[in-house]
Amino acid sequence: MAQSRKIAVLGAGAWGTALAIHLAKVGHAVNLWTHRSEQVELLMSSHENARYLPGIALPESLTVTASLADAVCEAEAILLVVPSNAFRETLIALQKVIANKNIHIAWATKGFEPTTQKLLHEVAFEVLGQSANVAVLSGPTFANEVAQGLPTAMVSASNKSEEAQYWADLFHFDTFRMYTQSDMFGVEVGGAYKNIMAIATGISDGMHMGANARAALVSRGMVEMMRLSQALGGQTETMMGLAGLGDLVLTCTDDLSRNRRFGFGLASDNMSTEDVMTEIGQVVEGAKAVKTVKQLADKMGLDLPIMEQVYLLVTDQVSPQQAVQALMSRSGKSE
Repeated sequence: MAQSRKIAVLGAGAWGTALAIHLAKVGHAVNLWTHRSEQVELLMSSHENARYLPGIALPESLTVTASLADAVCEAEAILLVVPSNAFRETLIALQKVIANKNIHIAWATKGFEPTTQKLLHEVAFEVLGQSANVAVLSGPTFANEVAQGLPTAMVSASNKSEEAQYWADLFHFDTFRMYTQSDMFGVEVGGAYKNIMAIATGISDGMHMGANARAALVSRGMVEMMRLSQALGGQTETMMGLAGLGDLVLTCTDDLSRNRRFGFGLASDNMSTEDVMTEIGQVVEGAKAVKTVKQLADKMGLDLPIMEQVYLLVTDQVSPQQAVQALMSRSGKSE
């Protein structure tokens, strides 16, 4: 078993709670922070996060708090699991309350910063400085399965090999395996782009287009993901690993994915983007990421046709039938 550490997990949604549960099971003392004070009493009295992970008990070594200062005051490591649009402001707030400037900081958030089109590690270095000890955690994971202790593999990526290893050691336990990586660009592109492709496969399956169409979308989506990753500085090999192919296959093929379910909803003739968002009731990262990737693709002159049609669908500019027709009528070319 790993040496026991004091860890703060920021964000008490499904993913943040699941990771906090796992870290507590490893034997770490975990503070789970939520910005909603009313959620603290609910979680502590019921000993579960009934909204996101019903029936899964919170370990005794896990404490919930609405005070950011209390959450991080004795922590040697901080894990951010907040929406991508709140990532920068959370880091800025964190800077004001952490006394140890050499603290280990990682995030399991996937996506881009919407206002700047930057990857989250670029944001982290801007806020914390280039020498900060930071890492990104990613890979093919569903929160419910992690919380249940089902077999899981992730990747820890950092520009410092010892930092990637630090987080791998924190998590590595029983049925949970954490690999290390140095390609933060590739890992983050994979984590963001697969959500867009999950929307596309959800639409395809919602329209009953068959397994052939789903396989084509996943494989051609992989090509688009590699294209964007390379343009931003990522390594091709990264896309063949857990944060690329692994996450893409998981999110595109299982209905636990809310991005895939979002695509299912868009395939309905009588539901707008807003209607589907309301029905799902959680953040759909792919719907935000596709708008950012569209801006990047236009700026960099990248040909990302599946992304383009998902963008038009998400912004209610075309129908699912029109999107399919646009993809199928593209001129033939060498693979």
